[in-house]
Amino acid sequence: MKNLKNIMLTIGAIAGFVSCNDAIEIDQPGRLDAEAAFSSVNDLQAGLFGVYDNYDISTDIAFQSIFTDELSIGFDNGGQGLADYGFVLNAGSTAPFTFWTDGYQQLNAATRLIEAAENLDPDLIAEDPELYDKVLGEAYALRAWGHFILLSYFSTDYTDNSALSVINLDFVPTIDQQLLRNTNGETFELIQSDLSRANGLLSDDTSNRTRINKDFITALRARIAAYRENYALAATLSQQLISKYPLANRAEYEAMFLDESDGEVIFKLERTNNDNYDGQGATGSPAAGGWAGARFAFVDATLAGSPYFEMGRSLFNIIDPNDVRYEVNVAPSSIIDPDYEENQDPATDIIVIQKYPGSEGQPLMNDLKIFRASEMYLIRAEAAVAQGNLDVAAGLIKEIRDARFGEATTAPSFSSQTQAYAAILDERRVELAFEGHRYFDLKRLGVRANQGVLKDPIDCAFNGACTLSADDFRFTLPLPIVEFNANPGLREQQNPGY
Repeated sequence: MKNLKNIMLTIGAIAGFVSCNDAIEIDQPGRLDAEAAFSSVNDLQAGLFGVYDNYDISTDIAFQSIFTDELSIGFDNGGQGLADYGFVLNAGSTAPFTFWTDGYQQLNAATRLIEAAENLDPDLIAEDPELYDKVLGEAYALRAWGHFILLSYFSTDYTDNSALSVINLDFVPTIDQQLLRNTNGETFELIQSDLSRANGLLSDDTSNRTRINKDFITALRARIAAYRENYALAATLSQQLISKYPLANRAEYEAMFLDESDGEVIFKLERTNNDNYDGQGATGSPAAGGWAGARFAFVDATLAGSPYFEMGRSLFNIIDPNDVRYEVNVAPSSIIDPDYEENQDPATDIIVIQKYPGSEGQPLMNDLKIFRASEMYLIRAEAAVAQGNLDVAAGLIKEIRDARFGEATTAPSFSSQTQAYAAILDERRVELAFEGHRYFDLKRLGVRANQGVLKDPIDCAFNGACTLSADDFRFTLPLPIVEFNANPGLREQQNPGY
């Protein structure tokens, strides 16, 4: 998709209609409308690339890494991220503003493209019906994914259909509409409807891992089923992908994070030179953007590269040096103090993060992996525990470890569901480190695993923010205060605790 990203630089006039300055107020005067922007199926595809360009998980990587226990404050930190690192979160914080406004920009873009496609002249559609179906199918799937991301941050309980969700946006509202939140049941119904439409429009070709296809839909449905605790469905869907996508071996795993191989990737967002994300972005902030590795360092993923965040000691301590995930995540230039607990000196214990070392000659810039086979193994294991099959869960974790160590490992043994959930949460912590999962994982599984945020004392000695219970209200974001100015009715729907 690298060529598609470069195409984006030349189609701003076509795709410009998808941007907005406000989350909901999108019918702005002087805007190029869809009828004027699209006069062919190829125009629709160009517009679709513009929709894709709204999707980015560098924001998730930044917030979830800083707010939980994946990081420690780096020696080159100049104050970046200290509020989130100290669990300071309110309606005026950057995180809720970022995820709310970015989410609605995504939904606005996808919905406008869908409406444009459905209003395109049938004679124009007939010129390339296969491409038309592909574009429309991908747009529906992107809209479903956008709604799910928003719900994941702003809903208090994914399993409760009556709990408040977000504002469903499957239409283009007028500027004077003041919309209120839908329920989880309503939002998940829309998500599943969009995914069904997408699945019916897309072909069976799943070879391009940078374009949404049927395997993306299956993976998203599997993740949703796990979040919803619909474990029978989660087991079925995750197994479908496990059967199709083998786990990467050690060499493939390392190459995958160097962007030299797709390995076990099911879907990724590609990042390339001169695209809209080729830059540092906001450092130490959930606003993020730019290179994924710039979430942790200013220059490059080495000790000399000005790391302003380092790997948290509590995470480092559970990664075996013989595990390829150690090689992928820990830079060789790191300074490891074996007596750090006694010395308590951060200056002698510097663990540099190199999950995103760079590609195409650009340090810190790497593709963003959205779905991988290992996540499907862990969803399948989670489902097995919920269904009382602890040995099945242990076997699935062993398969991941065998692949990462390159040799047979000892299967874990669980005496309770709590112990099994804790092992899954730990395995997710290592396997999906710095990929934008930890906040959601603690929110979903923390109580069942009897785990919350737990930083090593050396990482929180300066501010005392060492622990956060998984049932803390801050595992749901507040509605951003800026949205109340245009839509005061939402004040009555603010999330608990804020």
